[in-house]
Amino acid sequence: MLRSLLKRLRAGRRVRDPLHPEAGVTLVEMMVVIVIIGLVTAIVVINVLPSQDTARIEKARADIRVIEQALELYRLDNSRYPSMDQGLEALVNPPTEGAARESYIRRLPDDPWGRPYEYVTPGERGPFDLYSLGADAQEGGEGVDGDIGNWQ
Repeated sequence: MLRSLLKRLRAGRRVRDPLHPEAGVTLVEMMVVIVIIGLVTAIVVINVLPSQDTARIEKARADIRVIEQALELYRLDNSRYPSMDQGLEALVNPPTEGAARESYIRRLPDDPWGRPYEYVTPGERGPFDLYSLGADAQEGGEGVDGDIGNWQ
């Protein structure tokens, strides 16, 4: 009885013999699968890379807004912005004499390209200029290589 049940199960499933000459995958089938995977990868890369540049620019703008708010708090407490000698580090470690706060920002972020943000006071466009030089690390430029600052 058990043997007949096993025979019926095997017949119903159409189990292929792995040693049968037609079993397995041919080279042509493998090549077709590899070409399809390559095409899908190319489409994804083409669509994702421009989004990455846009995301970096937006992150730099968001970081600048956060640092700008910390600079304003510093000015309210100290009646001036940090000097060029103090730099942005004064937001993390304020001067000890009469410090109103322990810090104005938890840590200074680097720009999306791994460099510190530039700080100049007095600025050319306001009381201070806070900016990133973009992907090329040089002044000027356009797109992802353009400067991103608090004046924009």
